[in-house]
Amino acid sequence: MGWHTVDRRISGAVLACVLLATGFATGCTAEPPADSRPGTAARPVPSARLPRGDAGAQVGAEAAYRKWGITPLAAPPAPPATKPTGRAAAGGRVPVISEIPTKENIVFLTFDDGAEKDPEFVTMMRELKIPFTMFLTDSVIRADYGYFKKLQRLGNSIQNHTLTHPNLRTLGAAAQKQEICGQQKKLKDRYGTMPRLFRPPYGNWNENTRAAAASCGIENIVLWRESMQIKNMQYQGAVKKLHPGDIILAHFRGPSELKGTTMTRMTANLLRHIQEQGFTVARLEDYL
Repeated sequence: MGWHTVDRRISGAVLACVLLATGFATGCTAEPPADSRPGTAARPVPSARLPRGDAGAQVGAEAAYRKWGITPLAAPPAPPATKPTGRAAAGGRVPVISEIPTKENIVFLTFDDGAEKDPEFVTMMRELKIPFTMFLTDSVIRADYGYFKKLQRLGNSIQNHTLTHPNLRTLGAAAQKQEICGQQKKLKDRYGTMPRLFRPPYGNWNENTRAAAASCGIENIVLWRESMQIKNMQYQGAVKKLHPGDIILAHFRGPSELKGTTMTRMTANLLRHIQEQGFTVARLEDYL
């Protein structure tokens, strides 16, 4: 079949596969206000997310995508020299974002909470090299902090999702600060880096949240535009499709909450939907 031809460039189209028509799901969270933006037509992505200049590495990467039943995603464009989204000024209001301003056909993957610790997910992300951001809650990760360290070593950052996952709107200013600052310290102690990003549980926040986040060293509050569901994604607005710069919400959740499937199979299905719409995945921290 020509797999060993050194100079051959193998396009993502050669590897087109279709996942079994099995449903995948995430748990539900409250969504931010609906997106009223007009639909943006997705353009095809020209080059696969495969190593260049090394035929053996290309073949290995293609085999990894085949293993998981996914057509290779395009390599993301180089991030902008100047990050397009602002940060909190000292003592100022922390920006609240749900998408990145860009014209590139890129989206961003985020995984919340941390209750499920599927070893197969680590294997898949190591093999596919898909960037994502973790927003972790201490009360559900403390049983196995080491699991998320494995994902961090792959180059994926760990960010703040509170100590105990409360609805912050029901808490006063001091309690909100304890939830956010307390988790800042926990994550710094466990993973060596102070988080810059914060996601409020259920997407619920108020001005006390912004003030607390700023006092804890948070630079951006990150919401989302789409969320991973059983068969596709839950979209906002009338046009059920991705837009450039959308942030996608997913969760570390297991078969008991996902109607018998795993977060790994659910993620594979999500990646297929992203690729079919002509998008690829970029690293959120490159833009914030």
